[in-house]
Amino acid sequence: NDVVSAVVDGATPTRAWREYLGLTQSEVARRMVVSQAAYAQMEGPRGKPRKTTLRKIAGALGIALDQLDF
Repeated sequence: NDVVSAVVDGATPTRAWREYLGLTQSEVARRMVVSQAAYAQMEGPRGKPRKTTLRKIAGALGIALDQLDF
């Protein structure tokens, strides 16, 4: 419910999950082996990550891909 509420309030699913899990952008970026700035662009409102990138984000967050794709 918290994640869906955050998305309804304007967060991207990626950001909503990251914040729900208590992770920083730097932590997720480190797990993905990208810079924090690169991850911030993926997570931002203008970011449109490809399916392969979404798989990497999901893996870094420890969730299933379909949890990001709604």
